[in-house]
Amino acid sequence: MLKWALIFAVISLIAGVLGFTGVAAGAAGIAKILFFVFLVIFIALLGLALLGASAVKK
Repeated sequence: MLKWALIFAVISLIAGVLGFTGVAAGAAGIAKILFFVFLVIFIALLGLALLGASAVKK
């Protein structure tokens, strides 16, 4: 998912440089959404991993 967020960010930058502001804004919005979804999933899995590691120690 992070890969797709980076792809859309690059598309947004290229479209912005070429003057396609509508496409740039749309791609930037998609990139932001994908990044935040990735961040939420990453934090959730990190929390589960820490809980699992503490359960194994007991």
